[in-house]
Amino acid sequence: MNTPPETDTETDTETAAGPDAGPGRSSEPDSSVIAGERRRLINLSYRLLGSLAEAEDAVQETYARWYAMPRQRQQAVESPGAWLTTVASRICLDVLGSARIRRERYVGPWLPEPLPDRTAWSGAAVGDGTGEPADPADQVTLDESVNMAFLVVLESMTPAERVAFILHDVFRYPFTEIAEIVGRTPAACRQLASSARRRVRPEQAPAAPAAEPAGTAPRTARAARAVRTTRSTGHTRQAGLVRDFKEAWEAKDIRALVGLLDPDATMTADGGGLVGTVLRPVEGSARIAQYLIHIADAAPGLRLLERTVNGRPGLVAQNAGVTVTVAAFDLADDRITRIWAVRNPEKLRPWIEDAPIG
Repeated sequence: MNTPPETDTETDTETAAGPDAGPGRSSEPDSSVIAGERRRLINLSYRLLGSLAEAEDAVQETYARWYAMPRQRQQAVESPGAWLTTVASRICLDVLGSARIRRERYVGPWLPEPLPDRTAWSGAAVGDGTGEPADPADQVTLDESVNMAFLVVLESMTPAERVAFILHDVFRYPFTEIAEIVGRTPAACRQLASSARRRVRPEQAPAAPAAEPAGTAPRTARAARAVRTTRSTGHTRQAGLVRDFKEAWEAKDIRALVGLLDPDATMTADGGGLVGTVLRPVEGSARIAQYLIHIADAAPGLRLLERTVNGRPGLVAQNAGVTVTVAAFDLADDRITRIWAVRNPEKLRPWIEDAPIG
């Protein structure tokens, strides 16, 4: 992973250390506190990158830079958590810059890496008995800021927009701190976040930030409760719709499938050139239904399981007990409008080890 010029060890230390920090500080950074930042860094990096594997690499690189610093410089850091966040964010910004070039060479559409909800897998063990989750996927908080529709929208943003938006609107960082991370003024960062926010539909937006941008009315507690109620209702509706979709697919009922899909629905599949799949989005309810029936005919042993995918009801397809596809859904007016089917086995790592259950 390339190291951006502004992320050298000395610069990062000075950024997070504060005016009163210096070599004379005698406090020893608590190793448990440093390790305890890992969950938050994984959460941040996954939202910035849309890839659990890349997020894990970014966090490992962040820790490598921390432990590579001389003890005296570690002691000079006033807030190790802020230092780690700054470095991880800059690493992610660098990765996002190079990712656009890599994804231009990607075979077919690129989709974010889907995340499981371990509580949805009965009997699945979480963690290794030490109190820390064994899998980085278990460290990602499943909320509105990781649903597939939201992550796909993030892919349309510039790297700077994405970093400013996620840090401010999701993680509540003030623009003064974001400015130090992205190397721009606070006013410019505010504009970046505002530009990114316009791309996001209201129902996809994360919870309101601690300080609303200038010129906007603060969200009241009543309004916040209304948003939570709406999302809970939407989750229940989606679960029922996905169940009906699963049953219609299993029955090869093309008429029922068409009725569950919006006439302008789109299905996008990500195989990464490693497995067979359509290389372009399938558009229209009739074409999607026909394609799904074709899959059912070609794979008679395919088993469909109702699972939580990125915090929302989705489907997992298993063949001979192995997860081969994870599907996420978006809906409007009680019909499915988008299907994202991830088939690239490199993106299914968190799902492969789970035993097939009912």
